[in-house]
Amino acid sequence: MWTARSHVLEEIQSLDPERDFARISYLSICYDFPADVTGALDLALLKGSCVPSISGLQASTGEFVHRTQKRYDDTLLILAELLESGYDSERGRAAQRRMNRMHHRFPIANDDYLYILSTSVVEPIRFNARFGWRPYTENEKRAYFNLWVAIGYRMGIKAIPPTLAALERYHDEFERQRFVFSPANHANAVAMIDLFSGWYPAPVRPLVRAGIRALLADDVLDALGLPRPSARARRLTESLLDLRAGLQRLAPRRTRPFLHTRRPHPSYPDGYRIEELGA
Repeated sequence: MWTARSHVLEEIQSLDPERDFARISYLSICYDFPADVTGALDLALLKGSCVPSISGLQASTGEFVHRTQKRYDDTLLILAELLESGYDSERGRAAQRRMNRMHHRFPIANDDYLYILSTSVVEPIRFNARFGWRPYTENEKRAYFNLWVAIGYRMGIKAIPPTLAALERYHDEFERQRFVFSPANHANAVAMIDLFSGWYPAPVRPLVRAGIRALLADDVLDALGLPRPSARARRLTESLLDLRAGLQRLAPRRTRPFLHTRRPHPSYPDGYRIEELGA
């Protein structure tokens, strides 16, 4: 159901991002930006594969290459439970425990954990700055940061920067130092892009793959071993997203939340239990 005006932003602005960060994030993502945040986090998954220590571990499990859809659905649903059910709810805590068990089986360095955490905050904010139908408010930015800090602490991540600006600096410096090509980077990227493009009809899949590459910076493409797009392809992709944002400004707003936890997923056509995610 839709309406011409939304009271979501009014509520967001009335809340305290230091105390009400979970509620603000829920309202922002599930009402105004469900596709934007999901798409930005999909791009963040690709950026994680630019780091050989991360992609090598992913490749060693075979999950990203051989069970790409299952791995994607598990990640999406765990994050959705944390956001949609509430990170401090019974289901949110169960999802956090499941995520921790999945990751703690492997010797993952704190810096790698922290980088992935940073992408979950930084990438949606930067995607919004480029292509959002409205800009994020400071309340939304601070709420996203505080939500992921809370999740990060429960994951046992250490030395999380104290502010959003500091986290962005960490994110950018990490990429400058650690992005380098490896065969595992490339294999993971190809599998994920094939997954993303496979959601569309066959005739348009090459265009989707080209569009994804057009949204990635040159240093990301180089680290993934992917060809750089032409300047024309970048301009076309950006123009299409600008057009999308313009149409969204004219469209009526949601009056009901978009919830991934209430929708069918390819790996779980009959529904899922949190305990089986990541198995």
